[in-house]
Amino acid sequence: MIDIFSTPSLVTIILGTVALIIPILDALNKERGSKNKVYSAIAFGALALALVVVIFRIFTGENLPALSLTNSGVIADDIFGAFFSIAFLIVSIMVTVSSWSYMKKKSNHAAYYSLILLSSIGMILIGYSTDFVMLLVAWELMSIPTYALAAFNKRDPVSNEASIKYFLFGALSSAIIILAMGIVYGITGTTNIYDSIVAMTDLNPQLIPFALLAIGLFIAGFGFKMGLVPFHMWLPDTYSGAPTTIATLLAAGTKKAGFAAAIRVIVIGLIALNVHWTLTLAVIAIFTMTLGNLGALTQKSLPRILAYSSIAQAGYILIGLSVAPYSNFALDASLLQIMNHAVMKSAAFIAVAAVIITLAGYTLEKYKGLGFRMPITALVLAIALLALAGVPPLNGFWGKYLIFGAAVDSGELVWWGPYLAIAGVLNSALSLGYYAWIIRKMYMEEGENRVRQKEPKPMVAVLLFALGFMIIFGIWYGPLLDLASMAVPNDIVNLISTR
Repeated sequence: MIDIFSTPSLVTIILGTVALIIPILDALNKERGSKNKVYSAIAFGALALALVVVIFRIFTGENLPALSLTNSGVIADDIFGAFFSIAFLIVSIMVTVSSWSYMKKKSNHAAYYSLILLSSIGMILIGYSTDFVMLLVAWELMSIPTYALAAFNKRDPVSNEASIKYFLFGALSSAIIILAMGIVYGITGTTNIYDSIVAMTDLNPQLIPFALLAIGLFIAGFGFKMGLVPFHMWLPDTYSGAPTTIATLLAAGTKKAGFAAAIRVIVIGLIALNVHWTLTLAVIAIFTMTLGNLGALTQKSLPRILAYSSIAQAGYILIGLSVAPYSNFALDASLLQIMNHAVMKSAAFIAVAAVIITLAGYTLEKYKGLGFRMPITALVLAIALLALAGVPPLNGFWGKYLIFGAAVDSGELVWWGPYLAIAGVLNSALSLGYYAWIIRKMYMEEGENRVRQKEPKPMVAVLLFALGFMIIFGIWYGPLLDLASMAVPNDIVNLISTR
């Protein structure tokens, strides 16, 4: 039974109702002219209300559990799901408000905002899912609207190409995930995530290879969405070809949904089966960080740089997941970085969107002298890039610091933990090469002119919010870390073994 008054149910009702109402209003509208502002405001109101519901539930809900390992239903109203829901809703709100400016001269506004809301529902339900069938339904609900959104500039061949690549790789990842779920069901006889994981702790030795195969397939399937190497091939073209606001949703939203699913399935499954197999995640993390940063160094357009940077950032987060069985605060650190990255990456992509609609350019040459022409956009973009690099006292520093600290802490149990931390630090230093290059162009190189441009007000509002978030939670990171700590059990290894 699903409790209709649970947080995921209420959020789904709010967003789903509004997602259906917007196209109906558009169909009933007999007046010509753009309704972009109206639909953007309605979508913003629904997302803001959903965010209030989630936050209210965290602070008022009695006995709200951490990452639920005992739920027998299809969704769990736990703090883990609420944590990810807050990240998803913040990103969706930033995208929706920014779209007020970005979609101003485009068409099909009702479909655009409705698809964003539907994709948001899918992301949120992934965070709360405790059953493989529910997880698959939520995964597709998140993915299918974004296939259409990626091709929303339908007269742009680059956008169409990006959408086709995204769709093909997305369909492949879904097929791989379904195969993994089928194997798990076949060897455990249940679709409940945690019942199946507990069953795998006491498998017949002859079935263990099938369980490991299932976990490997889950890594591949979720790895496509997370942008892990070698499952990242689609990501740069899609992020740079899709409308920039939708690239924001993909990089800062759906990417994090992949991590939510990975923590519920892969990390817990590895702990249940064989914790030493997490070395595989560590190797993937190193390759993801390194190839992402090296790829970013060779790009000439900012959307592609941010796309490769997003790949590298996935590697940093994966460090925390790989050492989770050996450090009590590794998952806390990864969750903190997931929340921080959602805002940092959103700010960077939305700044790029502001430049695109104001200066009509994608290449780095358009960013010469941007500090004089678009001072607010340039300032927030610079701060976001420094935060992504992990420069103190910005919020990105604490996520990386704690993740690398967890890797060092794991050295008492596994020999490769400290080396993983060293690889992370070196890659962070490498990323400063292209981040500083962009900042240098904005403030130290002469552009076409120094005429002040009119910056889109909705985007400026979103960027100022992100600026405040990055600075405030860089100086005072405690509340976010406390929320991350509430979302996961303190000793997940012992919790799994005692179930």
